[in-house]
Amino acid sequence: MNAAALPAPLLASGWAGFAVSIAALSLTQAAVVALPAARRLAALDRLRSGWWALIPAGSIVAFVFGVRALGGAADGLAYLALVAVPPLAAAALGLWMRGARPAFALAVLPLFALAWADRQGVPGEAAGLALDALSCVALGVLLVAVTPRWAVQIAILVMAATDVWAVFSSRLAAPNHALTTVVLPAHLPALQSETLYRAAMGYGDLFLAGLLGALLAAQPSLQRRGALLVAFLALALDLLFLAVNLLPATAPIALALIILLAFARRRTLSAARVDG
Repeated sequence: MNAAALPAPLLASGWAGFAVSIAALSLTQAAVVALPAARRLAALDRLRSGWWALIPAGSIVAFVFGVRALGGAADGLAYLALVAVPPLAAAALGLWMRGARPAFALAVLPLFALAWADRQGVPGEAAGLALDALSCVALGVLLVAVTPRWAVQIAILVMAATDVWAVFSSRLAAPNHALTTVVLPAHLPALQSETLYRAAMGYGDLFLAGLLGALLAAQPSLQRRGALLVAFLALALDLLFLAVNLLPATAPIALALIILLAFARRRTLSAARVDG
């Protein structure tokens, strides 16, 4: 769910296609950081609580152990994605992303149609990726609207740490395989994970990017820097696929947040020294 992966042993003849595919997925993560708009959802103010910060890391733990323990859990997640992703993507296009317009929400219809009609082709995979990315923009805006900023920061770091543990303890491979091999009736699009030609990425990797983007959205210049930083870190991490075939794609998101917080702390200390 939360790792970029090379589905088969890397062969020299397939490296170019994989490199383009994983780079496109990494740049999609960066785009998801750049897209959320700053939105105060007044209707959700009464729901505001730090407890919502448990969702990101908890989703990984529930996925790893739930898919192993419960028969049909992967199928359930696939159906949940099929039902939830399109309306969330429409909300992002119509309301919650930068440049959103209500009429843009209709773009979900051709994207879904393409993802369904060309489920095994690159254009169909790209359409499904776009829907998932947009849905993660909406989820990021929603979660930031009901969670204190400090709790969102901790949630990003804890989710990434949990993802690293799951990947390198080899607990993620089997649930990932179960999720990505679900075949829905009528060959409906698989929106529960992202596969683009030769590379794959989990939905959670895009979700965490949306969470970081929504956290930074109140400061557009900082959000742009965050997106560029994620792009650089993610592309740099991709080089490790020369040696391994599974990596935690949430790591660049957490590293970008740590770097941004460190620079903010440094500026605060510098300003304090000047004032002193």
